[in-house]
Amino acid sequence: MLAFKLAYRNLIGAGLRTWLNVFILSIAFVIIIWHKGLLDGWDKQARRDMISWEYGGGQYWQSKYDPYDPFSISESHGAVPEKLQQQVQKGNLLPILVAQGTIYPEGRVQSIRIKGIKANQNILQLPTDHFNKESENIQALIGQNMAQSNSLDSGEFVILRWRDVNGTFDAREIQIAGIFKTNAPSVDIGQVWVPLEKLQSMLKTPGEATILVKKNTEVPTSQVSGWEFKDLEVLLADLDAIIKSKNVGGSIFWFILLLLAMLAIFDTQVLSIFRRQKEIGTYIAMGMTKRQVVGLFTVEGAFHSVLAILVGAVYGIPLFIWQANTGISFPMEGQDYGLAISEIMYPAYSLTLVVGTILVVIIATLIVSYLPARKISKMKPTEALRGKLQ
Repeated sequence: MLAFKLAYRNLIGAGLRTWLNVFILSIAFVIIIWHKGLLDGWDKQARRDMISWEYGGGQYWQSKYDPYDPFSISESHGAVPEKLQQQVQKGNLLPILVAQGTIYPEGRVQSIRIKGIKANQNILQLPTDHFNKESENIQALIGQNMAQSNSLDSGEFVILRWRDVNGTFDAREIQIAGIFKTNAPSVDIGQVWVPLEKLQSMLKTPGEATILVKKNTEVPTSQVSGWEFKDLEVLLADLDAIIKSKNVGGSIFWFILLLLAMLAIFDTQVLSIFRRQKEIGTYIAMGMTKRQVVGLFTVEGAFHSVLAILVGAVYGIPLFIWQANTGISFPMEGQDYGLAISEIMYPAYSLTLVVGTILVVIIATLIVSYLPARKISKMKPTEALRGKLQ
């Protein structure tokens, strides 16, 4: 307890030098939490959007389906097995049929993927209620990005060409029944959504599908021949890899930032020990062991982190609360980069993040404070009292 009292008095007595170090360390502390909270917020938002717009509670893929291989699309469809058809009828599975196609907006050629989905479904967030069942035209839904890049508007017609299972090409005009806005680029860019029954008729594949989307993770899964189940861990693997790479890059930034703050404390401790040799000798002469004196200077240096946490909390907590409520607006659209990024990002500051950062800062400060304090153990009391450092 005495060491803590002495360390606190010495820090306060140092005046401006102490508060400069504390302020610098508090900036590093706040920036680390802010940046990590921003990445965590992006991770949660992207997961939520991808699940609600595309992945649901997981997906069954037809065994030949490979979303990264366009040449497999024409063969990656099959009849829904009876075991899974029961879940489809209960509304626990949503069948989606995928095909390659081409549209010709304003005389240009645009390769797209045609996806058939049931109207009025409630598993994905896609607004399939826009499909007009009474219309004789082929109704289609497209994303906002797709509409902008091809100069399409709701109610307009565009020519769609496709090839059925027999290899025969066909073409018809489709009507844009609705345009939706989403943060999930994989359901927008290069995608045209049409009613499932209509696409099955166009491809001459009645009752067939390419993907079956689960309603939620509570729906039980089954092993079915010809179909492979992909859980959310597999479906979100690409997103996890992106977030992981961002965290690695962020860790380098945090390390450099913390290193600069630690360097300032290290220099301060070295200077303090050099200037306070007589004081150190006095402590030893009064009966304190060298180990206790080393502990005193270590605690004194570590107190910088405690004060930095308190100072950082003064301006950091209001900043975090404000940004968590209002979010951070970005001047770019994530879909331009193929990433699920919202126009407004809401950082997520968890208790684990805050406590973990506090522990890292305190431990790093303790180590940096102890390193120069080891010099005291080599000092002789008589030399220290005379102000001579060996």
